[in-house]
Amino acid sequence: MQAAPSTRTGRRPGRPAARRTHTALAAGLLTAVLALSGCGAADDGSGASADKGAAAPARQDKLDAAAGDTKQRAGGSAAAKKPNPLTTAHVIRTASLSVEVKSAPKAAAAARATAEAAGGLVADEKTERVDDTHDSSHLVLRVPQGEYDRVLGDLSGTGKLLFRTSAAKDVTDQVVDVESRIATQRTSVARVRKLMDRADALTDVVTLEGELSNRQSELESLLAQQASLKDRTTLATITLDLSEPADDEDTDDEDGPGFLDAVGGGWHAFVTMVRWLAMAVGAAAPFLAVAAVVLVLWRLLRRRGGKAGPDGG
Repeated sequence: MQAAPSTRTGRRPGRPAARRTHTALAAGLLTAVLALSGCGAADDGSGASADKGAAAPARQDKLDAAAGDTKQRAGGSAAAKKPNPLTTAHVIRTASLSVEVKSAPKAAAAARATAEAAGGLVADEKTERVDDTHDSSHLVLRVPQGEYDRVLGDLSGTGKLLFRTSAAKDVTDQVVDVESRIATQRTSVARVRKLMDRADALTDVVTLEGELSNRQSELESLLAQQASLKDRTTLATITLDLSEPADDEDTDDEDGPGFLDAVGGGWHAFVTMVRWLAMAVGAAAPFLAVAAVVLVLWRLLRRRGGKAGPDGG
């Protein structure tokens, strides 16, 4: 009966040792698992940070490139929306020139050729003879706006420039106003035509026809104004007057009067004096004639009186 208790007492000390062994193994496995997890997380973190560090410059470059493209597109759209004053402005240019040339017909032909070469035309031309000795020409030239300055310079250099005037008038507001009124008038005409299509009563049709005629007349007037503005803003107008010098004795004037000039002057003075003497004689002729008649009568009476005296004595 005493052997049994001794046997239980010997088994009890073995169970705690086995439990400690299992606990140590479990702790070791848990520590290993945690260590491996930490290393993997550290590796993943370092790899992710490395990938992020490598991808950051590339991503920044893409963002910068995208921003640059956006700015460029914005700048391009702004430039496209911003009106160019050289293309949108409507200006009427006119000029007047007076040039002294050696030969007016030749200079007129050269001016005509210059205008036609620039893409323009001659709107009016007139050449006439002055004092049966000199010619003069009057031309009205129409040239494109882009060739205006060049043609004006060429015409000014054809001879001696006497005077030159030029003017520019901005009619952009007028052009825009006419275009807007044309669009409104066309809409109005279309509206009246629709009403005519729907009208049934004769009085309505007659009234609408009169209204349509008035609005079409206004539209045609606006279209004529638009065509006139387009013509004057597309082609500049240059008025050119060509004249020849009054005399060609400039060289003689520069050298001074010579012997022939003195002879001519003396002869002119002699003829003038004779002419004045003749005029004086002509003016005194009636008086001289009366005086001569009186003198003849007086002599006759005197002779008769002398003869009668001795006979009577």
